[in-house]
Amino acid sequence: MQKFDRLTGVAAPMPIVNIDTDMIIPKDYLKTIARTGLGKGLFAELRYQADGSDNPDFVLNKPAYRGAEILVTGDNFGCGSSREHAPWALLDFGIRCVISTSFADIFYNNCFKNGILPIRVTPEQLELLMDDAERGANARISVDLEAQEIRGPDGGMIHFDIDPFRKHCLLNGLDDIGLTLEKGTSIENFEAKNAAERPWA
Repeated sequence: MQKFDRLTGVAAPMPIVNIDTDMIIPKDYLKTIARTGLGKGLFAELRYQADGSDNPDFVLNKPAYRGAEILVTGDNFGCGSSREHAPWALLDFGIRCVISTSFADIFYNNCFKNGILPIRVTPEQLELLMDDAERGANARISVDLEAQEIRGPDGGMIHFDIDPFRKHCLLNGLDDIGLTLEKGTSIENFEAKNAAERPWA
C-alpha cells in the first residue's frame, strides 16, 4: 500500500450530502475484483451524460479539477452498501484524501486499508475548506498527516484528529497484509517451535 505522509493538491468541492457508495461507483462496475481500472467508473452517473460523453457541469470534468487529489464533500460521505470498490475507484482516479464532517463507518475503515486519508472536520471548518476548494485551479490544499494539519491556499490552518494506529498504518503504508508481514520473524519462530514440539501436526 502506498504511504501517505504529506499531500498538496487540487481540492474539488462536492457539497452534496449523503453521497453513497452506489453514487461513488455504480453497481455496473462491480464485476471485477481488480483494484485498477475503476477510476473510469467513479461518479459515473454524475460524470457522464446518457450518450456516454462527459457532463460539463460535473466538478471533476471541469479543467481546473480533472487532476484533483482531494475531495471536500457534504455530510455522511460513503453511506449505503459496504462495497470496497468505492475507495478503489477513488484511488484509481487519483483521490488520496476525502474531507467531510462525517463518514459511513465501513467506508471510513476501507479508506485506511487502501491508502486514502478520510478527515473529519467540524461544519464550520468544512465551510472554510469548501470555500477554498471552489477557487478552481487555485484550490490547492496541503494535508500533513504527521502534523495532523490542513493548510489552505491563503495559509490558514486546521488541525484534525485521527486514531494513532490508523495514522501509523498510513504513514508506513501498512494494510492488513503489511501488518502481518511485520510480524514475520515472530511467525517463523512460532512455526519452528511448533514443528519441533508437535511434529505430527
